[in-house]
Amino acid sequence: MLFAGIAWDGRGFDVALLDEQGAPVAEAVRFPAGQVGALTDHLLALDWSSDQPLICIVESTNGMLDGGLMSAGLRVHRADPWVLPARPAFGSVDAGSLARAGVTRLPELSRLVIESGTLTGRGDEHARWLGESEPGTAALTEAGRCLERARATDDKVIALTFDDGPNPPYTGRILDVLDRYGVPATFFCVGLHASAHTEELARMTEAGHRLANHTWSHPFLPDLSAAELAVQLERTDEALAAVAGELGSRLFRPPYGSRSPEILSWLGEGNHGTMVLWDVDANDWALPGADAIARAVLDQARPGSIALMHDGGGDRSQTAEALPAIIEGLLDQDYRFVLVDEFTGPQAGRRPQ
Repeated sequence: MLFAGIAWDGRGFDVALLDEQGAPVAEAVRFPAGQVGALTDHLLALDWSSDQPLICIVESTNGMLDGGLMSAGLRVHRADPWVLPARPAFGSVDAGSLARAGVTRLPELSRLVIESGTLTGRGDEHARWLGESEPGTAALTEAGRCLERARATDDKVIALTFDDGPNPPYTGRILDVLDRYGVPATFFCVGLHASAHTEELARMTEAGHRLANHTWSHPFLPDLSAAELAVQLERTDEALAAVAGELGSRLFRPPYGSRSPEILSWLGEGNHGTMVLWDVDANDWALPGADAIARAVLDQARPGSIALMHDGGGDRSQTAEALPAIIEGLLDQDYRFVLVDEFTGPQAGRRPQ
């Protein structure tokens, strides 16, 4: 077997390749932010050119790549903090350490599958954290700092939201559909991708869409320290604000909706804006097909809903294909499309008088 460790930092990704004995097979390769496609092609070439199976190793602070790698046919495992050396203040452990975790501790690394994504093997833990976080989530909601849907309303309004981008060409295809119907949307962007695709951010802003914060590297938040969480949010705010000004911050969505009582305490103490969750999940990340994605949104939509979809995190052609049916189906039900911002004020979810 060959083991490819994939590390991230503020500027991109590094890939280190080791054999079963832990010896380097080639020099580490650097991929700047925005070159996820080239990184994927590099790994596919390694997989195809070798008579040994390739195993890709990411860590729990990197939720940016696994979906696309698995869609391309690559085998991906996740290394958790307790099997790795300490991380730097901003970034993952180095690529060599990730590859060595594969060499020496593979049975302890969860093999990821598309159906459960980066959280494969940690679903029960995630659910436990969410349960323990219910009081803190309720307190933030009462304080106007957390939003799952609009406050009680009979007005047929809905906010479409897209996570994990920008991600050419799929973000552009989704923007084309939104433009065709004149529908606004809120995009929760991953900072590392946003820093490399400013033209996509500019197009979103010019079309009247909303840019919001989805962290820098899409980590599982309970694995972060307070300082790591703060820099993830601050760096992403800076990347978005560089293009969109103040409209590039003040809304935050935790990756996977992950949180813990400690994280909610940090968020409550900090100045990180409103945490936005959702009540309609398209499940498009699991690639169930365009028809299933459209049905999921239309079946769950209620007045004041926030619908979760994805323009990043892998191949989102199914989401782009499903979007016209979603919009037309909601229009047939007399829904009006709004930005999440409309749900955050004292008259959230209600039409102006």
